Amino acid sequence: MLNGKSILITGGTGSFGKQFIKTILARYKLNRVVVYSRDELKQFEMSQEFDAPEMRYFIGDVRDRDRLKQAMRGIDYVIHAAALKQVPTAEYNPMECIKTNVYGAENVIMASLDNNIEAVIALSTDKAANPINLYGASKLASDKLFVAANNIAGGHRTIFSVVRYGNVVGSRGSVVPFFKKLISGGANALPITDERMTRFWISLQQGVDFVLKNIKRMYGGEIFVPKIPSVKIVDLAAAMAPELGINIIGIRPGEKLHEVMCPADDAHLTLEFHDHFVIRPSIRFTRSEVDYARNKLDEQGLSVAPGFEYNSGNNPHFLTVEEIQRFHAEIGV
Repeated sequence: MLNGKSILITGGTGSFGKQFIKTILARYKLNRVVVYSRDELKQFEMSQEFDAPEMRYFIGDVRDRDRLKQAMRGIDYVIHAAALKQVPTAEYNPMECIKTNVYGAENVIMASLDNNIEAVIALSTDKAANPINLYGASKLASDKLFVAANNIAGGHRTIFSVVRYGNVVGSRGSVVPFFKKLISGGANALPITDERMTRFWISLQQGVDFVLKNIKRMYGGEIFVPKIPSVKIVDLAAAMAPELGINIIGIRPGEKLHEVMCPADDAHLTLEFHDHFVIRPSIRFTRSEVDYARNKLDEQGLSVAPGFEYNSGNNPHFLTVEEIQRFHAEIGV
């Protein structure tokens, strides 16, 4: 699929970007792999680890459309992973969040069209479904932009889709490294916002594999959602530090008890496949009609029941304390 191709990833020095690049370098013979990000130190450090001849490092911000256009010359596939992702940061710096997550998305779209990119996948988040904080709202706006981009593509070959999934286990800023730091620091208890709280659970590698699979599946306009397990946060605490107690601190601003990936309001658009869901576009495109119920891999999907919602609380698959421990051991977190 990617052999002989050139691929660019925005925000490529992040947790996802590193794992994605490690994976594609191992699996494919690529022409070029372009890391596009704004942090020169992270790029320098990454170049010490990933120094294959096909690697390229571009300093640039997704807010800069001209630089994006330059970086995308000769690129076949774009993975858009750059975003401001911390909920409190977005609440305190709303315009900065919008500039990166919304205007940046528009710039990626226009630069991709200008360079006649073959396919673009944008990474989303469960917080974009029924958002209650600015980060989630900005990513919902980004999702809408990428879906609608298929309608403004005109004569360009470029197609755009979105991948949405939950908490990445062990990624920077997530709960697992936070708990590990507290445990190693001798904490007497772990802080839990609410005993009822649940979260979706996915590893970095699973996220990377899902993105790569959807490059093969996509027609353009879909939001792809993987079927992944949930965990109860109290079970996570018990798995990581069974000898410690918990301290209930209350839900923080912009936080949910359960995360949603397929909202009930989108049930009429949602298709269920054997290992994932697809939320079809709510708008009609100018191109010929697409049968999203059968993807390019010839996988067949079925419509979900009216009012169906896929959230971390009603998920039929929960990990036990022992399964959480095995999961973490397998991925080395």
